[in-house]
Amino acid sequence: MKLRRHLLAWASAATAALALGTAMPAAAQNYKSEYRMSLVVGTAFPWGKGGEIWANKVREKTNGRINIKLYPGVSLVQGDQTREFSALRQGVIDMAVGSTINWSPQVRQLNLFSLPFLMPDYAAIDALTQGDVGKQMFGILEKAGVVPLAWGLNGYRELTNSKHAVKTPADLKGMKIRVVGSPLFLETFTALGANPTQMSWADAQPALASGAVDGQENPMSIFTAAKLHTVGQKYLTMWGYIADPLVFVVNKDVWNSWTPADRELVRQAAVEAGVEQNVIARKGLVEPGQPLLKEIEGLGVQVTRLTPTEREAFVKATRPVYDKWKAQVGADLVTAAEKSIAARKK
Repeated sequence: MKLRRHLLAWASAATAALALGTAMPAAAQNYKSEYRMSLVVGTAFPWGKGGEIWANKVREKTNGRINIKLYPGVSLVQGDQTREFSALRQGVIDMAVGSTINWSPQVRQLNLFSLPFLMPDYAAIDALTQGDVGKQMFGILEKAGVVPLAWGLNGYRELTNSKHAVKTPADLKGMKIRVVGSPLFLETFTALGANPTQMSWADAQPALASGAVDGQENPMSIFTAAKLHTVGQKYLTMWGYIADPLVFVVNKDVWNSWTPADRELVRQAAVEAGVEQNVIARKGLVEPGQPLLKEIEGLGVQVTRLTPTEREAFVKATRPVYDKWKAQVGADLVTAAEKSIAARKK
């Protein structure tokens, strides 16, 4: 009888503990001690900051059941950012905040966001990522083998170089421009008369410093955090030719290993982190006077702001590339994107 009373008392205490949420769910006992998040850049950049915010929110919301370690520099795939998606799908990487550009070799529809001059302003980006096109893209990513949770933003990719101001396509003729490993980027810059050179971000800064390449294109937050003015990038052209949305994703097997409650917490954390990261990525560019550009000019950089007529010359020069890739991305998807942008609230 004494043993029975002890067992009943233990069972009662265990039930109370579960009710209070002090015991770890049985399924959670098989969780990894650490989950690996891949990032191309570190937390000094808005992109990396988004990953850090997500990791911290997940740890807090799950009471430490899910702990995430950041691996910047795509170090889990030896610095090759174009291999990140495949590694994520295979389980080498548990989760990532990844670029639609870097993952486009494996998921062709992601090239939508790299169609030259598709998205003329931030409202256009939001119309795509937060609307039906964004939902379609999440469905495509799920079929490709990952679990997408939220959108972030790297930003508009502006053009910089060490040679001279660029106001017309002719100004780019023969210029060596570093681009990411995407055929669409190669074709876009070839159409503009440049000499595009494909390389990882890890190799880009030494190449700029040595003069092996003349220029590059990246969001302004990358320009300032990486101090590209110190590697000869003295000329900046604000042309807004493409923007680079980011996606918060989890490996499918990892996702399925979590309890439904924890999955929802991780999703909430991703959505909240995406909102905060979006604000950070746009800081200094959406406020009156664009203070970030003033800061860049103060570094001795000559900033060229294209007029609508000047920008249209670049649009016209790259239109054949746009039309070719519209078919490759999927004409219906691109048309839906064009309609969403036309109907956007500015």
